[in-house]
Amino acid sequence: MKTICLHNGTVLTGFAAMERCAVLIEDGLVADVFSQRRFEQKHFSSDVKIIDAGGAYIAPGFIDTHIHGFGGYGTDDFSAESVVEMSRRLVKCGVTAFNPTLYPTEDMRRAVAATAKAMGKEAGARIMGLHLEGPFLSPARLGVQRPETVKPVDISLMEQLWEASKGRIVNMTVAPELRGMRELALFCIKKGIVLQAGHTDAAYENMVEGMQVGILHSTHLFNAMSKLDHRNPNAVGAILIHPEMTCEIVADGCHVHPDLFKLLMRDKPIDNIVLVTDSLKPTEQAQGPFFANGEEVVFHDGRFHRKSDDVIAGSALTMIQGVKNLVSFGFSLEDAVKTASSNPARIMRYTRKGSIIPGYDADLVVFDKYFTVLAVMANGALKHTIL
Repeated sequence: MKTICLHNGTVLTGFAAMERCAVLIEDGLVADVFSQRRFEQKHFSSDVKIIDAGGAYIAPGFIDTHIHGFGGYGTDDFSAESVVEMSRRLVKCGVTAFNPTLYPTEDMRRAVAATAKAMGKEAGARIMGLHLEGPFLSPARLGVQRPETVKPVDISLMEQLWEASKGRIVNMTVAPELRGMRELALFCIKKGIVLQAGHTDAAYENMVEGMQVGILHSTHLFNAMSKLDHRNPNAVGAILIHPEMTCEIVADGCHVHPDLFKLLMRDKPIDNIVLVTDSLKPTEQAQGPFFANGEEVVFHDGRFHRKSDDVIAGSALTMIQGVKNLVSFGFSLEDAVKTASSNPARIMRYTRKGSIIPGYDADLVVFDKYFTVLAVMANGALKHTIL
């Protein structure tokens, strides 16, 4: 694999910002991070590719752990080829790794098997594993989920989904209040699946019971969950009250009011906030009609709505736009990048990802002060560049 040196940039390591620095990539890994002065003193062999970042930011590649589709391709196509095409297109938005997210369907095993087959065939961003958004969800908090696809907890079905995925399920959204959830949680712990509370009508005590069996992450905070109440904090309150609870957030300015991000920054440790897009198949798709989860959707008010009843169906957010939005909502650039890189890597237990540290995978995104993506590297390979 070609040795590459990116220089003359501000490196956002995942922990801090380092101005006028360079990053050396060898064999797909970060080999060194050093100052521009040291770069100018070094003598590189002719086979090293030198890339001038032109003063732009060099950040860890973004990791989207909740995404249904992009550019007209998605998991609801029941096609490995469609997910591979998602992988190819996502790098232009700074994404170097993602968890394709599946809605519950009448034949979820087939959807899981088809999506899992895309792993190892990626053309751009790496598929880290599958995110199942269901089927064990609350009928009272469906959002755009179809009621006929939501099911009570069924360990036998869970075993079938695990087998269909060939052990590639990484995270799963569940409603902690459902009967049988403790048994399901213990099964998932043994398999290394990160459980997330979402599409839930849980009371506060249900959330605390879920935390006791490892449901410590949450899906699109504030959306499709029981609201904060002064007599029962419910799901939203539990996530805000307990600092150990981590949370996804959709930072499109539509799913969550921008001023609520100020509350989130005060109440939640920055390391426990994860930026996700929850984007749908028609995101960045050039022409309609648009479809998601088997139903026609329309775009207005900054997000997709189901055409039949105008229920919010999902976002049209990209990760680079989400980082930009977080900065406009009051996050520092370093913290906004953390939510998109080092935080999801840690919570999903992805070793060697999410930071620019020697020995880590060379997953990098270069962007300028206008948040234009200039270059993307995934596992040390240059996947996109306009430098």
